[in-house]
Amino acid sequence: MIVDHEHSGQHGYISDKDRYLARLKRIEGQARGIHRMVDEEQYCIDILTQISALTSALQGVALGLLDDHLKHCVVDAVNTGGEAGDAKIAEASQAIARLVRS
Repeated sequence: MIVDHEHSGQHGYISDKDRYLARLKRIEGQARGIHRMVDEEQYCIDILTQISALTSALQGVALGLLDDHLKHCVVDAVNTGGEAGDAKIAEASQAIARLVRS
């Protein structure tokens, strides 16, 4: 039986949810740190270095979520076949395009 994760409330990342939440909590801390650096008028290059680290951390989360989505939601939809599979592939392609542009 194929499970429709999109409508069942379970997503591919659910098994790694705690790991994602921990990473996002660290990212929140990084963002607060950058805010503090600007508020304290620290050196521009130091702030830019921290922004680069934050961007990389967010990209890591995004790539992990995309990987989980492909392995679970897209595979399930493709195995179901028909329009559902085509729609999930198109959705994943659009998400990848947004990540590449960002």
